[in-house]
Amino acid sequence: MPSLRLRPTGFNPTRFRPTQFHPILSRDKSDTLLLIFACVCVLLPHTAHITWWVSAASALLLTWRGWLTLNGKRLPPALLLLPIALLMMGGVFLTHKTFFGREAGVTMLVLLLTCKLLEMHAKRDLFVVIFLGFFLLLTSFFYQQTIGTALITMLALCLLLTAQLSFHYTGVVPPLKQRLKLGASILGLAIPVTIIAFLLFPRIQGPLWGLPGDAQSGRTGLSGSMAPGNISELVLSEDIAFRVRFNQAVPQKSLLYWRGVVMTDFDGRTWSQDERAGPVSKHHVVFSGNKIRQEIILEPNGQNWMFALDVAAGQPQIEGAPITSSLVNARMEIRNARNISQRLRYEVESYPVYKLETNADQNTLLAALDLPVGYNPRTMAFANKLRATYQDNRQLIGAVLNHFRREAFSYTLEPSRLGLHSVDEFLFDTKAGFCEHYSSAFVILMRAARIPARVVTGYQGGAMNTVDDYFEIRQSDAHAWAEVWLEGQGWVRVDPTAAVAPERVMQSLNYAVPRRGLAGLVNLGPTGISLLNVARMQWDAINNSWNQWVLNYNQGSQRNLLNSLGFLDVDWAQITLLFFIAASLVIGLMALPLMRNQQRTSALDKVYFSFCRKMAKKTAAREMHEGPQAYLQRLRTVLPAIEVASVERFLLLYAATRYGKISEPETLVVRRLKTLLAECR
Repeated sequence: MPSLRLRPTGFNPTRFRPTQFHPILSRDKSDTLLLIFACVCVLLPHTAHITWWVSAASALLLTWRGWLTLNGKRLPPALLLLPIALLMMGGVFLTHKTFFGREAGVTMLVLLLTCKLLEMHAKRDLFVVIFLGFFLLLTSFFYQQTIGTALITMLALCLLLTAQLSFHYTGVVPPLKQRLKLGASILGLAIPVTIIAFLLFPRIQGPLWGLPGDAQSGRTGLSGSMAPGNISELVLSEDIAFRVRFNQAVPQKSLLYWRGVVMTDFDGRTWSQDERAGPVSKHHVVFSGNKIRQEIILEPNGQNWMFALDVAAGQPQIEGAPITSSLVNARMEIRNARNISQRLRYEVESYPVYKLETNADQNTLLAALDLPVGYNPRTMAFANKLRATYQDNRQLIGAVLNHFRREAFSYTLEPSRLGLHSVDEFLFDTKAGFCEHYSSAFVILMRAARIPARVVTGYQGGAMNTVDDYFEIRQSDAHAWAEVWLEGQGWVRVDPTAAVAPERVMQSLNYAVPRRGLAGLVNLGPTGISLLNVARMQWDAINNSWNQWVLNYNQGSQRNLLNSLGFLDVDWAQITLLFFIAASLVIGLMALPLMRNQQRTSALDKVYFSFCRKMAKKTAAREMHEGPQAYLQRLRTVLPAIEVASVERFLLLYAATRYGKISEPETLVVRRLKTLLAECR
């Protein structure tokens, strides 16, 4: 690889002694391996979202490049690289069905970077690899904007800068530690200006790096339908669904039902929601007791439903959005105007005691009795038997719950697969299931006994993070329960899971279903090892702060910051001017210590440099590598004999003073040199 004839500013070869280390690898090999390692760090964040074969191909090509470097082999010819490139482009098209768009574009850039490392024959190829690495670091934020991604990006930036510096050195190369320190220093100098730009650069509404609508594909969370196994798969995730801050003490665990989606339609296996629900009417729900105000930070889930404690009393107040951006419908679901593709903060109120739809219309009740024909005959017969035994609806509900308690029902994350008559098999054969099995079976029994009922999915419980005082609800808290309609009471919550596993509702999932394997050894739930649990709380609190102060820093946050600094009602032009003023001040403050650290030219050297400039104008300029003695030898051959004597006296006196030991004070020597310089004129 050809070296660039440049020397980075600030490099002082006298700071280290090259004889003190003996590199095992040649310079070209070590620099190339450093560049390969930097590219590995660049590609590392992309492995979470690119196709598996792209990660495998990239790893194979990088390994091949490293092997060629270590063994001193020649790079492969174009006749070999061209078929490989065409094959990978074909794979991109087969995977994404296009060469355009974010997914296909990022994939091609990843493959281009790894292929380009095998085709570096000139210094322009080096620049292509390095700047392509910079660009790929930016694209990683299309997918993840976590603290981990930011830290990996900073590491990759430092390594890319170090690799770029390494190829600029000529002659003696400083140790890797010193080059890394210089690369980190360059990166560090950019951080203050970056912070100023982040805080003061004019913002559009929403996050500065808001993502396209398809960026949320693959998000975990509750779906709009429920079938056996849906929620039991979701609860294996410890991702945070949303965070809550209460305006008072946290309600007791058994009351923490976070209402999400209400499902009324059943096709024999899957429950789904009815999209035809209208807005809530004035007398639809009657509240009593003290209200509970919640500040909720909802993580992106790609859906349009929001959550509140049980039923919401009025529209939620969304930060930075009009009140019409969300709607509470007749089933007391909170629906956002659009799918939630970025973190959402809102405030909502709830009451612990309420009566919901006591005067329900006939169509609503008939829809809550509908069952498909030809499914679950044993369940239908059991419901008819219960109806004949219990005429009172409350007694019938109690009988079903007692049936769950008395029989050998179990609560498990690994239920058996169910066939066509899934409820029959669950109630009378397997008797093992998760919350979706119990809620579904209970609602079907109620409907078969002519009691209006429906399924509600959401979350139950949560845990307090004592570090930042936010109540955290995770995907593992996902839950399903039932609502039945009773005369004079309206819709009443019934949780059949509590009849089988009351510890699930009173405490947490970890009490109800102990984790197995490694998850059981390292239990990070509220009952897990205290040290690990505290560490997780600390990390969650840091992530929460990152989400609120960095990722959610929008136009409103910027306006609040400027107002707190005394800048009221500023427009984008004034913000831009303020940004440039602040950035200039920061750059000036950073430049002051750098200017003070510059080596000052002594009076002795100033006179010498003046002599060199005079000689350059008169006859011959001094070469960079020439010392006073070598310069004198050359001047003797080009100067007239009458001028050589004064030049000799000047250079010999300067060399003796600069490199020898002279007892005279330097000020006197400078005066004598100035006199000799005048004679040289």
